[in-house]
Amino acid sequence: MPTLAACGSDGSGSDGNVLKVVAADYGDNAENTSQKYWDKLARAFEAKHSGITVDTKVYSWTEVDKKVADMVKDGDSPDIAQIGAYADYAAAGKLYRADQMLSIPTQASFIASIAQAGEVSRVQYGLPFVSSARLLFYNKKLFDNAGISSAPTSWTELKDAARQLKSAGVKTPYGLPLGPEESQAETLMWMLGGGGGYTDSNGSYTIDSTANIETFEWLRDELVGEGLTGPRSPARTNRQDVFGAFIRGEVGMLNGHPTLMQQASGHDIDYATAPLPGRHGKSTSTMGVADWLMAFKANGKRKQIGEFLDFVYQDKNVLAFADQYDLLPVTTSVSATMRHEKEHKKLWRFLDQMDRAQFYPADKTSWATISKMIKEKIGSTVGSGGDPASVLGEIQRAADAMETAKP
Repeated sequence: MPTLAACGSDGSGSDGNVLKVVAADYGDNAENTSQKYWDKLARAFEAKHSGITVDTKVYSWTEVDKKVADMVKDGDSPDIAQIGAYADYAAAGKLYRADQMLSIPTQASFIASIAQAGEVSRVQYGLPFVSSARLLFYNKKLFDNAGISSAPTSWTELKDAARQLKSAGVKTPYGLPLGPEESQAETLMWMLGGGGGYTDSNGSYTIDSTANIETFEWLRDELVGEGLTGPRSPARTNRQDVFGAFIRGEVGMLNGHPTLMQQASGHDIDYATAPLPGRHGKSTSTMGVADWLMAFKANGKRKQIGEFLDFVYQDKNVLAFADQYDLLPVTTSVSATMRHEKEHKKLWRFLDQMDRAQFYPADKTSWATISKMIKEKIGSTVGSGGDPASVLGEIQRAADAMETAKP
């Protein structure tokens, strides 16, 4: 993701009305870099607010979080950052609350389930920027060749379909990315399908719950153990590996997000989507992901920040970004617009998932560390001799210790 970094100062002197913005890049080449979006947005805002200058810089997702952390550490904090996590900064008292910056109409515009994911102790600090949900993607040609007439709705049906695909010579019947890139996502999707999740309704970690342990025992024994996840170990398989294989026509099924539609269509893959299968039928919830905007107090530019963020969340600007990258909007009005425009029909099924989507526990300062542990360890649970109870128990103990140690 591109980062918008300005060379503003501490809010006083000649740079007092210069907003430093750092953001992530959602593009994958120079032509579709998000820098173009932010530059255009900044110039449009400046044309209506002659007293404020917006300096932007965009970085890739692999470096943007560290860039912001280094800026804060070095006393050169951005005024606004659009990155993946906000809880650490909120807990340290470095961020403005949403109600300190945004107009009431802007605050009220967010989709409730997403806005709640931006709260720490029921106070909103993280402002959702874009979101996505997950669906099952499947290759229609491979399904037809294997004699499969419809998408699986349960784990049993998924396993049966994977067996048929394997018999038909499909290299990877089900793509299971439990490698270090984004395995915390695949993990949550399977946990939800098994009736579990990372936390309970009170927000307490439940990583080693019986439901979660049984989910990974099923994956180990019924999918991986049966040779239905391809020749490569899931522990060494990243999301982009299975996405790439899917658009080459080598994968029968996988869990994917909206941008995979664009990639698959670009490679002439005849695909379809369906709700995620669950243990006994369609999963009752899916995973939602939100990326966040946050505003730092360090430079004292609350008023200018609020004016800019109100502009960012105008319908036309929200729609433009979501439209460019096949992502989901975070406001109710733009979501309604997409639902009624046929050009966005492929996104309707994803939009339908958002009301029941569950998000990472991003409000916890421990989540960054726990997520890293999941990425490092979860793949081992499904290999030969894997021990889900032991691995999930280890992660749970670490999570409990961090939560207990919080001031």
